[in-house]
Amino acid sequence: MPSVAFYTLGCKVNFYDTEAIWQLFKNEGYEQVDFEQTADIYLINTCTVTNTGDKKSRQIIRRAVRRNPDAIVAVTGCYAQTSPAEILDIPGVDLVIGTQDRDKIIPYVKEIQAQRRPINAVRNIMKTREFEELDVPDFADHTRAFLKIQEGCNNFCTFCIIPWSRGLSRSRDPQSVVAQARQLVAAGYNEIVLTGIHTGGYGDDLENYRLSDLLWDLDKVEGLGRIRISSIEASQIDDRMLEVLKGSSKMCRHFHIPLQAGSNEVLKRMRRKYTIEEFEEKIKKIRDFMPDVAITTDIIVGFPGETEELYREGYEAIKRIGFSEMHVFPYSKRTGTPAARMEDQVDEEIKHARVQELIDLSEQMQLSYAEKFVGQVLDVIPERDEKGVWGEGFVTGFSDNYLQIRFDGTPDLAGKMCRVKLTKADANTSEGQLVRVLDGAASAQALA
Repeated sequence: MPSVAFYTLGCKVNFYDTEAIWQLFKNEGYEQVDFEQTADIYLINTCTVTNTGDKKSRQIIRRAVRRNPDAIVAVTGCYAQTSPAEILDIPGVDLVIGTQDRDKIIPYVKEIQAQRRPINAVRNIMKTREFEELDVPDFADHTRAFLKIQEGCNNFCTFCIIPWSRGLSRSRDPQSVVAQARQLVAAGYNEIVLTGIHTGGYGDDLENYRLSDLLWDLDKVEGLGRIRISSIEASQIDDRMLEVLKGSSKMCRHFHIPLQAGSNEVLKRMRRKYTIEEFEEKIKKIRDFMPDVAITTDIIVGFPGETEELYREGYEAIKRIGFSEMHVFPYSKRTGTPAARMEDQVDEEIKHARVQELIDLSEQMQLSYAEKFVGQVLDVIPERDEKGVWGEGFVTGFSDNYLQIRFDGTPDLAGKMCRVKLTKADANTSEGQLVRVLDGAASAQALA
């Protein structure tokens, strides 16, 4: 039986794409082996969001070549899309395929097996207008299913290379999304996470059909317990979207809305298309519609030109808005982006101190958000405990409002909807008590 091994760097979308490519190999009769083992084919799904992403991708490619010099080494993903020549310069690389045409990977592999000549299959992503259909019917180690609905981005923020590696925004056909959702429910998934490069941009390229329309269509999928959106811009949450939140019992009370910076001057330099006042106003509106909603965000610290004064201004704004969790990143130069060429780069030590301060603030916010729910009963879907880290007699999972809760239970509860009373709040993992298990169709009704 021929074997294939995968290594994925970067974001959730990359992990989804790797799963989809694995399905293609699986259908060809391949078995999947660990990347550290000897395989006939190594596929590395690369990331290029930072310069470090490129470097790490090159290290992993070289590791695969060393592991089995006779293997076919194929490279896909964002770094492959932006720098195919750089990758083909690495001795031992056979195939570079980028972020499109991955459905042709098997024919390319066969061609290489026959002729053993390296192939550069990368073409201009900026001309691509079609969403690439790659299905993932099952996720080996997740209890939540990811469903990719969108690809690419039209934003061109000054710190970001991604539009050049993923192309412009394109949406998956709505019927295809709903059909895939039904398939996932049939496979036993209670929760679906809608994902993409710029997920909230879904529908920008469709005729009179937005993300809110898709959510209503998914709301009608029988047996589906929860729908979560992986990330969305504040501007994309319009009144129609708020109506879905209010009217659908399946929508999770959780939004990940990237702020990136709390000062208007920095936002402008980043080419983010909103002011801090507009952002704040939108968050207030969401909270009016959904009072207990969890709002998580991304913050970039030490962007070029972020003076101490602008940082403080941002810090206060972040504190005022209040999030249930923040992902904090120090700004890192990305070659090829306008921000990398900006004059006033911030010193690494200053960045580090600011990151720490914001992480501390995030932990305080996480705790105070969790404390609001002590004594309440929440719906939690336990994850699978792959590494055995939760201790005997306990399971851990996320509530619809994104609190991680550990409670008494057995491994067979993984993937089932459980009613859990929150007994003790914590910044990271809170504690709870199992009230009852809602199963399958029952859980969807109980939520309605």
